[in-house]
Amino acid sequence: MAEWSTPDDVAARLRPRWRSGELLRACAEGRPFEPVEVRLRGPRARELGADLERVRRWAERLERAAPGRYELVREPVGVRTVGRNDLPARAVVTGYEQAWRLLDVGDEAGRHARLVGLLAGDPDLRSWALAQPHAALGVEEAHWPGLLAALEWLRAARGSGRFLREISAPGVDTKLVERHRGLLAAVLGVPGAADDFVEVLGLRVRPARVRLRLGEALLPGSSWAALRDVTAPVEQLAALPVAPAAAVVLENETTFLAAPLPPRGVAVFGEGFRVSRLGSLPWLRDVPVHYWGDLDTHGFAILDRLRAWLPQTTSFLMDRDTLLAHRERWGSEPSPTTAALTRLTDAEQATYEDLVSDRYADRVRLEQERIDWAWALERWPDGTAG
Repeated sequence: MAEWSTPDDVAARLRPRWRSGELLRACAEGRPFEPVEVRLRGPRARELGADLERVRRWAERLERAAPGRYELVREPVGVRTVGRNDLPARAVVTGYEQAWRLLDVGDEAGRHARLVGLLAGDPDLRSWALAQPHAALGVEEAHWPGLLAALEWLRAARGSGRFLREISAPGVDTKLVERHRGLLAAVLGVPGAADDFVEVLGLRVRPARVRLRLGEALLPGSSWAALRDVTAPVEQLAALPVAPAAAVVLENETTFLAAPLPPRGVAVFGEGFRVSRLGSLPWLRDVPVHYWGDLDTHGFAILDRLRAWLPQTTSFLMDRDTLLAHRERWGSEPSPTTAALTRLTDAEQATYEDLVSDRYADRVRLEQERIDWAWALERWPDGTAG
């Protein structure tokens, strides 16, 4: 009996159109339903005499499921052998309500219809709900009034230079905006990433910040001379009257705090791909810069990005000898990159290719904090040790 069609087989013909959103979209737009006809696999003439009870149960199962879900079309089978038997031959789904019952999605279809009606006053949001019906159904119904109000405020505030925190739409706070930023971005036609969303809307972006440790001789005679560990917006740090002799950029915070620091040196907490912010510090552009990141593929990608802004940057402790000397401390990189990195030295490129190709083991990663401290200090770059 497994080879004969079942009501589930009829539903299977419609399910891709449901999953794609096509059925919901067509219904919401008022388009006529295009009947779906499913040819049923049933018993052949020679099978009728072998087990008529089995045939009867098969036909009854299709008939019991049919009301409200599909229309059954019968055709004669076995007229010349066992007499005329009118058996189910085709199932025809003739309307949206039948489709909803067949797929058991009546609640979802009803919610989408109500939602499209609710959004009638906002054509852009309604268009999004039609284009992405399942994403729209994933939004809690209670949130929709707030999202409508948020869109109204964001449109009015576009280009104002205000902080998103200043949103004052009824029933809306920044948490609601952050939770549904992808939806709002799609409707407003802006990127969905947090900072890009705000910046492209012409709102005020949170200032990019950098953390530094300053050598004791960098601010002589200043009221800030005792200041050593500083976190501030990039534009404020760019205005500092400092002229370091060298800088070291480190990825691990504890390493950043423990790093030796000469009187005219500066240590920078790199924070991964945010190292590009360092290109906005004019007093770093003409001094030696040394970078130590994790010995994994992303560590080299960050080094490559830093060199786009500070091309004089050299790396240390990101070499094959360091990698192989700490084999027992290797971890696994969750999502390695295989990007083409064009700013690496030949030696760096060779080590990067070792990691990309899994030359020594699968997805090798040696995190900065796992490297022996004595080993690190012996190889610390000249001019950056205290």
